[in-house]
Parts: sequence; structure tokens; C-alpha cells
Amino acid sequence: MLVRPQLAENIGKAARGMLNFGLRDLRLVAPRDGWPNPDAGPAAAGADAVLADARLFGSVAEAVTDCAHVYATTVRKRGVVKPVVTPEEAAAAIRAAPGRSAILFGPERAGLETGDIAIARTILTVPINPAFGSLNLAQAVMVVAYEWSKSIDLVQPPRTELPPPALQAELDGMLAQLDAMLENAGFFYPPDKVPVTKNMLRTLMTRPGWSAQEVRTLRGVLSALQTPRPSKRSNS
Repeated sequence: MLVRPQLAENIGKAARGMLNFGLRDLRLVAPRDGWPNPDAGPAAAGADAVLADARLFGSVAEAVTDCAHVYATTVRKRGVVKPVVTPEEAAAAIRAAPGRSAILFGPERAGLETGDIAIARTILTVPINPAFGSLNLAQAVMVVAYEWSKSIDLVQPPRTELPPPALQAELDGMLAQLDAMLENAGFFYPPDKVPVTKNMLRTLMTRPGWSAQEVRTLRGVLSALQTPRPSKRSNS
């Protein structure tokens, strides 16, 4: 629930963060510039369904009537004595508790007022750098939504299968081929530097991460250099 949000862009960004992590029930309490607001759409970047289904209320009390658990996000308790939890702890409690839960986010400039916090049963505080505690409204929504999303099975992007690593025999064969070509090209000179140069090349060519396909590709390159193919240029 966004309480008296000031910028429609932040409403859109909050909707985007919600949908990223599987949340769709957005409630707006007395947004400063009214609702609906066309400036929210572009910022939502495709989370239009969340904005379309957003419900508008005149007060926090009206917005939470069907909620059994209400959390107020704030970095200060402001004299209100209530349990204080982190987003991770709140997410665990929400998952375990029956009934609907509401999470209140205050306006951008000053956050929730004392009266808003008084309605909540629990205070939710995002651990943050005390030297720089300014957290954007949409960012706060995303942090809390992310913690909640850990309990659901969101589809993850498929992992790219890494190719199998090259066998030592494949590496040795490639190095032997390279040595032979460099010998023929007169690369190893002067003679007293040959062992150092060969060791340097081996170190370079055996860095971790070579795949079998990469070794085969490089050996193909070396073979092409060793035995150039006839030119395919046509006679003029």
C-alpha cells in the first residue's frame, strides 16, 4: 500500500518492482496528484496490469479493513512502541500467518506519519547505511517484494551449459603443434632463451578455462597457418 505517494512515476516503478517479484495487489491511499495518472504507465515498464487493478482509498484505515496483519515501513519508530522486523523476518511471518497482510509505504518526502504507523501492528525496517539512509519509494518496495518472493517458485532464466573442459592430452597436443610451427618459423631465438620462452607460452596457453571446443578451434587456426589453403581468387 502506497500512502499519499507524491509522484506518479514512483507509483509506476513500485508496480514494476511488485510484478518482478510476483506481487499484484497494489492499493493507493490518497495519492497527491489523483488516480489514475498517465505518468505512472511509462515508469511501470510493462506492469500495466498492476496499475489497472490498483485500488484507491481515502485513508489507511479504509485500505486495511480486510487485512489481519499490517506492517508499516519506516526507519524511525517515532515514539510508537511496536515490534520491529527486517524485510526477511516480515516475509517469513507473512508466509506463516493466516489471513491477508498489508505493507504500508509512506510518501517520498517524509515517510509515514505517526497516525499511519499507529494503525500498523508491526514496524518493518530495511537495514540501511546510517550515514545515507535515503531509500527511494520504489526501491523500498522492491527490497520488501524480493524478500517475499523467496517463498514462491518464480521461473528462473535457463542456465547456459558450459562446454566440457579440454583434456590435458588435447592441450599438450596443441602446444606440441605450436612449438613445431614456431621452431620452423625460427621464433625461438636466441637458444639460451628457448626454455624460458617455451615455459611462458605454456603458461599463457594453459590458463584455466580453455574448453575442448576452444582448443579444437585454435588447433584449426594453427593448421591453417601451417598448411595454407590455395587461394580461391579467380584468375582475372
